[in-house]
Amino acid sequence: QVQLVESGGGSVEAGRSLKLSCKISGYIESGCGMGWFRQAPGKERELISNISSDGSTNYAESVKGRFSISQDNADHTLYLQMNNLKTEDTAVYYCAAEREGYYSEDVYSEARWQCKFTYWGQGTQVTVSS
Repeated sequence: QVQLVESGGGSVEAGRSLKLSCKISGYIESGCGMGWFRQAPGKERELISNISSDGSTNYAESVKGRFSISQDNADHTLYLQMNNLKTEDTAVYYCAAEREGYYSEDVYSEARWQCKFTYWGQGTQVTVSS
């Protein structure tokens, strides 16, 4: 059974830093990537950062320059370092892992082998106060 468990969330003042951790247990294919999502009240879940199997990273414009994603393969843990937190960063944060499979982009597309976010953690609350 694959499990992703987030930790490190909490309530902090704007401008402070916080580091989230995602402990991974069970087998996950190493050929795909992992990422961090967040969902604020009344908003859709959004991808804020991801890291590919080769170590390359991407960030949403809203967090670029402030957040950094990393992983410790030996410890099977994914991290999200959040610096200069803003009140608009308040949300539930989720870690996720991709799984390679036979997927189609939509109902009209031909299925192909690709990675897709499949495994999810339970989420951890981050609240940033002014």
